Amino acid sequence: MIFRPFDSLMKSDCKSDAWVTFPAAPFQIGFSYPFPAFTQSFFTLTGLCYIQAMPMLWRVLFTLEQITEHGCIDIGLSELSHMYNLVSDGSHHFLFKHKPQKPHPLLKVTKNDTNWRNQFFFVRIDSIPNGNYLPKKWNTQGRI
Repeated sequence: MIFRPFDSLMKSDCKSDAWVTFPAAPFQIGFSYPFPAFTQSFFTLTGLCYIQAMPMLWRVLFTLEQITEHGCIDIGLSELSHMYNLVSDGSHHFLFKHKPQKPHPLLKVTKNDTNWRNQFFFVRIDSIPNGNYLPKKWNTQGRI
């Protein structure tokens, strides 16, 4: 079995050597797996599990991927770090906060999402590309 059946007792921070947790948010906005290089390099650099990224973070990454894909501008992780700080909401979920005294670089990506914490699924690590290299443990370092 590739997908784990829904179990209301399972939590998104469940650690497993056989399963990885994916949030629904990136797939609801248009991402597919494997994620594009820029997005994957962000997660590799930060060590965050996909489920730790709040929907706003996914929307920013998706928008930047689209801008880059259409050749408008070339954006890398350095440019991302000049536009945003990566901050935790206090429960080890992360979002981007635009730099102080600067206008928000991307408009309409900060809407409130309801019930996003409960929208996730598990996939067998050995059933997806590079599954064995995905973070299995939450990054709890606070600010990265």
